[in-house]
Amino acid sequence: MGKKKKDNKTDSKLVRSINKNVRSSTRKLNPILKSIVGKKVDVAMRDLSFSEKRISKDVKKTISSAVANAENNYQYDIDKLIVKEAYCGKQITMKRFRARAKGRAAPIKKPYSNLTIILSETKKLEEKHGSKS
Repeated sequence: MGKKKKDNKTDSKLVRSINKNVRSSTRKLNPILKSIVGKKVDVAMRDLSFSEKRISKDVKKTISSAVANAENNYQYDIDKLIVKEAYCGKQITMKRFRARAKGRAAPIKKPYSNLTIILSETKKLEEKHGSKS
């Protein structure tokens, strides 16, 4: 009835990169992250380059860090990497106040987020089934 244990075999094919203290809210990050999940790394990087969102530069940096981790630590082929997961979580929120009329103050919240990108390597059909030549 408890939770199933994760297979360590599946974790060996995953490459992770975490960017902490990204200066944006999770609400603004989520649509960008959902748009890149399941895409090849080069396609995701291209889409982020042409995105008009300010935060897409930080997402692009995190993906390039994950690609560098995959290449240097696991000797993966860059062309076969895809974005398996991309998610963000809340970090601290700086609270500031803005002076308003009649001696009042209005709160300003400046949220931060954690950004996690997980890449995995895809196998071609020929490698799985063997080439017929």
